Order: sequence, then C-alpha cells, then structure tokens
Amino acid sequence: MPECVLERVWEYAPFEDFYLPISGRSIVMEKQRNKVCGADIHKKFLVATILSRDGTKITKRFGMTLDDLLEFRAWVMENQCEQVAVESTGVYWIPIHAVLENSVDLIVANAYKIKHIPGRKSDLIDSEWIAELCLNGMIEPSRIFPKDDRELRRLTRAREGYVNDMTREKNKIHHALESCGIKLSSVLADVFGKSGRYLLNCLLKGIELEEMIEGIPVKSVKIKADQIREAVKGSLETTQIILIRGGLEQMGSIQRRIDELEREIKNRIASRREDLRIAMSIPGIGFTSAATILAEVGDFNDFDKAEQLAAWSGLVPTVYQSADKLITGSITKHGSRHIRRILVEVAQAISRSNKGKLKRFFRRVQAKKGYNVATVALARKVLCILYHLLINREMYQEDDVIKTKTVDVNPSSLPTRLGFEEMIQILAKAGYEIRKTTSGTGG
Repeated sequence: MPECVLERVWEYAPFEDFYLPISGRSIVMEKQRNKVCGADIHKKFLVATILSRDGTKITKRFGMTLDDLLEFRAWVMENQCEQVAVESTGVYWIPIHAVLENSVDLIVANAYKIKHIPGRKSDLIDSEWIAELCLNGMIEPSRIFPKDDRELRRLTRAREGYVNDMTREKNKIHHALESCGIKLSSVLADVFGKSGRYLLNCLLKGIELEEMIEGIPVKSVKIKADQIREAVKGSLETTQIILIRGGLEQMGSIQRRIDELEREIKNRIASRREDLRIAMSIPGIGFTSAATILAEVGDFNDFDKAEQLAAWSGLVPTVYQSADKLITGSITKHGSRHIRRILVEVAQAISRSNKGKLKRFFRRVQAKKGYNVATVALARKVLCILYHLLINREMYQEDDVIKTKTVDVNPSSLPTRLGFEEMIQILAKAGYEIRKTTSGTGG
C-alpha cells in the first residue's frame, strides 16, 4: 500500500466508529512512529524488517537460539527502533518476548487480525507488512499475562491435558471389554469406581463369577447380582488382559500427576482466594472449574464490560451485515478454547441440576433453539455473571424465596359452626347473587 494512502487513512478515518467484530473492542489508533521493526517468526528463524517513515527498509534474518535473539535485540536497539511488532505464532513468540520485554517497546499481534492480502505470501513480505502496520499504529495489542498468571494458566492447561489422557485410557478399556462381550458399563454407573475396579481386578485375575459377586464391596451394587451375571458372560483373552492391565497402570500414573498439579494450583491461586470464593458461589462451578476460568481470564479489569470478556472468549455470534440485512451465525470461537470448554462443562452441570434461575434460563432457550445452543448461551451467561460479581466483589445469590405473610390464629377463636345468615353474608362478599326462591307442586 502506498505511503500516501496510509497517511490519508490515518488522517480522515473516523477512528471512534471503527470496531473489530472479533474482539468486540474499538481500536484506539496509536500515534505514528518514525522507525519500527516487524518480525515474521518461525520455529528455526525469524525475518525482521526495519521500516522508516521516509520509506527506508532494512531486512535481516536471525536464528531462534538465545544468542541469535540477543543479537536481534542489539540490532533493533542500534537502529533506534521505537517499537517492535511480532505475530503471536504458536509458542515461538514467547522467547522473543522474554528477551525484548524490558529493553524495547514490544507489541504482540493476533495473526488473524493482521492477515495480508491473499496471494502475496513470503517471509520478507510478511515482515514488511507487519512493520507497515506498526509504523502507522494499526495493530491492536494482544493481552500478555504477567509471569505468575502465565504459570498458573500453564498448570491448569497441563491438568486438562492429563484429564484428556485419562479419558483416552478409560475409552480403551471400555472398548476392550465390549469387544469380548463384557457389558459392565450397562450395570455400573462408573466402571472405574470402587466396585468397578474390584470387578476389573477379578476379571484380570480369572476369579470365578460367583466368588467375584460375593466379594463386591458396595451393597447397592451387590444387589444387582443377576444383572452382573448377565453382563459378565464373556471372558478376557490374553492380549486384552495385557492391554487392560497396562491401561489401569497408566491411569494410576496419570492420576498421581493430576494430584501433583492440583496441589501446585492450590498453592499458586491462594493469592486470589476471594476471587475463588466468588466464582465458586455460582452453581455448577467447583474449585477446578473456578481455578481454570480465573487462570484463563487473568486480570478481569482489562475488560470494560462483560460483553467484551465474552467476545474475547469467543462466545459471541459471528455477524454479517450488508445494507439492512443482518445475519448472525455460530459463535466466533476466537480466543482461548480452554475457557470455552470449562464454561460448557459448567453449563452442562447446571442443566442437570433440579432448580434455579440458571436452569430456568437454560430450559427457555432449549425450548426455542435446542440443547447445544442453550448450553453455549448458558456458558456465556455464566461468564457475564462472573464478571459482574468479580467487579462488584459480590457473591452469587438467587432471590427465589417467596415471602409469605404469616398470621398467628388462635384456634379457640374460630367458630365451630356457621349460621345460615353468616353463610349468606360470606357468599355475598365473594360476589355471588343470593335469590330467594319458593318451591311447590302447584302452578
């Protein structure tokens, strides 16, 4: 784009009315700079271009080792760059941010928001494009969490990964049991609970069925003896025994790692104890989900209103408008997928509850839009409620209690029998019209 066009856009564009539908936040254009650097980052190298207001360009390629990044920092500072802009590409921007953070004004841009014109794609062109946008203040900075918040978020995401690993191992065992005709899942709510693990160990050891049933530790499961006999008619083959035993051992190892991470998460989130209490006051939110949401959001004061937080989390619908035609589609799914996942789990937990305003909201939306849309809508509502509670430092409460007026009545003051006239007066006060009629046999 020619420099004159960029300057004209900067001078005349109505910046107050310029919005990004993705983030829901208005762009505040920064002042123009005289010399900046744009870097296109890859796994093994980066291509950097220094661009001046007079059109001068200097391009150089650097490696991604620590020594190479230190050389890149020295090169930027020698050329007196006012700002460096990089894309948030995977995790490759993190070491660059660590090296430049306290030395150079660094801006990390969302790659989706600074896409170049299709058909013009090379490392050199990309670095020049980033530098051009940076030179004219047309990059909206991404949120960079402080170190403590980044470490907490890393722990919660690692725990989520281990939970996914645990689920995969459980599915493998389910498949192994189903393949040999053992239908424990049709009898037990949790095959990996106390009774389920007992039955699995008995199957692996080859214990007789009646002896197995006799030793079931939970009485409520033991009374299902006939159903268990029907479900455990098959037998395990040698390969299936090896796979199931290995899966159970792997699950034990994963659980130990999850427990270790949970202890560390509790220690690190202790400084946000009040935020944790507020989050856990909302129905459906326990310690794990509260810690995950707080870790993913970071400082909630970064958002001016709840709608911005929902947009940043990707829980707002996509919008397409042309003339008077407005079309809204599915949610954008921009931002952290981890916060969307945990909020959907919270919404599903609320949908399984028995009562409450949030459950009634879910039912209203479900009746019109279906289960999936209602779940996402409830997830967004929970996030917005949490934002307001955190901003106002309040606990969640529901005003569902119907206040009724109670009157103390002395039973001895009540008449035991009403007279005829008293009955007529009561009916007249109730709005009935009383007529006197005569009956007889004659005409």
